Order: sequence, then structure tokens, then C-alpha cells
Amino acid sequence: MVTQITRGIKISVLTAFEGTYFKNHKIHYAFSYHITIENQSKDSVQLTTRHWEILDSLNDIEIVDGEGVIGKKPVLKPGESHTYSSGCLLASPFGAMSGHFNMINFTSTRNFRVIVPTFKLSAPFALN
Repeated sequence: MVTQITRGIKISVLTAFEGTYFKNHKIHYAFSYHITIENQSKDSVQLTTRHWEILDSLNDIEIVDGEGVIGKKPVLKPGESHTYSSGCLLASPFGAMSGHFNMINFTSTRNFRVIVPTFKLSAPFALN
């Protein structure tokens, strides 16, 4: 698990290899990631957008931007957390993801960025 705290918002990421399958005559490696967003600040906040940089060791970096996370824009009061799961497909058994969440602080009405620490995606059978 990797964790990072930005402006009182703690991000924790746990990853798992889910298996392989063929799509369009090519093998793909499926990974899941489970993210917990914990508000350790004194203000209520809301996640508004996400930005991902997905590195596949055989391809270029893929950029993914979008509203919320898995269709939600969670509001977190002090001490609350939100956990969600998602996944990605890679063309190789190794990769990594990093990014950030854009959030709004309801007390100051200011937008701010919360860093998601880089997390590795690796199939256990490919490790030596």
C-alpha cells in the first residue's frame, strides 16, 4: 500500500493483479486498485475531478481526465473517508499510475489539488 497526505487529505492505494485475457488477438493484463480518501483536515471538502497518468512499460503514457470517481463526487466532512475500486488494462505485466484529485474546500471555497502517489502495477508471475 502507498499513502500520501496533501493539505490534510490522505490518499491510500492498494493494487491487485486480476489476471490476463485476450482482446483483439493480444494479451492484456488486468489490474485493480482500491483507493481510500480520508479527510484529516478541519474543513469539509468535495472531490470534483480526477487526472490519471497511466504508464504501460510497452506503451506511452495514457492520460485520463474526468468528473469525480466512478460516477461520484464525494463530500467528506472532517474525519470521514471514501473508498472506491477501479481498474485498468495494460499491454504488459508492468506499469504504474499516478495523478491527482481536484477538490474544493467548503470553508474557503478554494479549489486545491490532492496528489495521488505513484503506485506500481505488476503481475506477480513476471517478477524474478
